[in-house]
Amino acid sequence: MKRFTTLVFAALIALTLSMPALAQGTTGTNNGKAAAQKQAKEEKQQAAKAKKQAKKAKKDSNKEAKKTSKK
Repeated sequence: MKRFTTLVFAALIALTLSMPALAQGTTGTNNGKAAAQKQAKEEKQQAAKAKKQAKKAKKDSNKEAKKTSKK
């Protein structure tokens, strides 16, 4: 009986100490991650766009160089 009482008392203490941790929400950390992911995605898109524009500019300059060399 003494062992059972000790076990119940220990379980009540453990439950009492864990309640603040169970009551906390996790929304704050998720919002930070989502914002960081969105920003990283936007930066990636901008980098891809800049790369595409650079490729197009190089292609156009090569066309211009060919036109002037033919004349």
